Parts: sequence; structure tokens; C-alpha cells
Amino acid sequence: MTTPAVSFEVFPPKSVDAAFKLWDTAQALAPLAPRFFSVTYGAGGTTRDLTHDSAAVLHRTSGLPVSAHLTCVGASVAETMEVAEKFHAAGVTDIVALRGDPQQGDTRFTPHPEGFANSVELIEALALLDKFTIRVGAYPESHPDAVSQHANIQYLKRKFDAGADEAITQFFFEAESFLRFRDQCAAAGIDKPIVPGILPITNWTSARKFATACGTTIPAWMDEAYRAAERDGRTELLSTSLCTELCSELVEEGVDALHFYTLNRPDLTRDVCRALGVTPQSTLLNVA
Repeated sequence: MTTPAVSFEVFPPKSVDAAFKLWDTAQALAPLAPRFFSVTYGAGGTTRDLTHDSAAVLHRTSGLPVSAHLTCVGASVAETMEVAEKFHAAGVTDIVALRGDPQQGDTRFTPHPEGFANSVELIEALALLDKFTIRVGAYPESHPDAVSQHANIQYLKRKFDAGADEAITQFFFEAESFLRFRDQCAAAGIDKPIVPGILPITNWTSARKFATACGTTIPAWMDEAYRAAERDGRTELLSTSLCTELCSELVEEGVDALHFYTLNRPDLTRDVCRALGVTPQSTLLNVA
């Protein structure tokens, strides 16, 4: 089996303890020589400054590319582009350009009166700067706001046409979900890279709740599998096995890159990567 390239998503810390957890995660995963780390925004853009600071420090301490999330939520066009320029000044030249989730208390996304109306407008503005590698989100089982899978794929095509270089998908639980989506995108004329997003399950209750919120299909057999595993004290073994199997199926079908949502918990992700043949190549220095 071909060894895939990997990348890892982390989220910015909101406390001293969380900061140590982030750097521990980086130290554990950087030796696997990822293509990049991505650093998320909080819901509704609530961690904008923390995202900038975390991305800058992670880039400086790891020497690795960092792809910072940037959303359209709660900011004017000028404010959003100012954040982009700050990323670039800090050496962060990769951006994950997203519409973003609704602000707290809202059920639907509402653009800022002076802001970008959607992710396509943000991507177009970033592309005009010609300073960034632009990544975008993709939804194998359709975005919750899309009227159909066809509309979902056509919107992804608009993002690529606007200047995106690569897409990273929402997580899914069965390889067929991604493979079907990949074929549909190819049929629609999309020829840019689409990287599957992988969620190693550290807590099934939380993962299930997250999946329900974002419209990810939950196979009935997974509920029963985790009930049995919890009863026998083998949830970690089950999670490692399921995630490794999912990734192996994707690689066997020609997928050459995987993006892991680590939730700042590196152990399971590292174990899965090693099972796939991704072995340590370097060390992380000067972590503060």
C-alpha cells in the first residue's frame, strides 16, 4: 500500500492548560512530516486573534507550513482582509477560506453588513492578492444548507473557479461516501485535489453529536459497535481499528493525502498514521 501524505487540524487554546495541549499535539505529530497543520476559528469567528497567534507560533516553532482558517463571520471585508495580511506577515501563506458557522444565537448564517456574503467572495478576494495557497471546505454528503447534492457540488466548483487550490472534506464514517463524492466531482469537471477529512474517534458520544449537527451519515452498526466496546473497555482499540481501516480503503482506491481532525488529542491520530506507514522523520524544536 502506498504511504499517504498527511496533514493535521488543531484548534487554538483558550487557557494555559489548553495551550500546553496544543503544543504537545504539535510535538507529537510534527515528526510525521505533515504537509501542513491547519488552525481553526471558533464558532462564529470567536477565536480570530487566538487563531492568528497560534498559527504564527506553530509555524515559527515547527518550521512547517500552517494553514490558518479564515471565515466571513462577524467582520467587514476590510477587517477580514486585514487578518489575512497579518497571517502573511507572520509567514502563514496558506489559508482555509470558509463561510463559517452562524454566530452564537443565530440558526442561519447572516453576512456582516459590510462583509463577504459567502465563501466564494472571500476566495476571490484572497486569490486577487496572489499571496496564498487557498484551501476550502467540501461536503461528501452535502452541506446542510445545500438544496441537493448537485447544488453542493456545483458550489464547490464555484469555489475552485474563484481561485481555490485544494479542498478538504467534512469527515465521514464510510469510504464509499468519499469515493462516490470524488466521482461526482470529477463528472462535474472538478480536477483540483479533494482531500478526505478523517476524524479519529476519541469519544463516540461527542463524535456522534458532531456528526448529527453537520449532516454526516451515522451507520447503525457503529452505535452497536461502540456500545459493545464501551462495555468491554475496548473503545480505543475499536477507534484505532475503524480509522485505520477507513484510511486503508481510501488509499487502496488511489487517495494519496489524508487530513486528520485531531481535536488536539494526538495519540490516536499518531497510531493510525503509523499503521498506514507514516513514520517519524523529524523533531519539533523550540516549543514555548
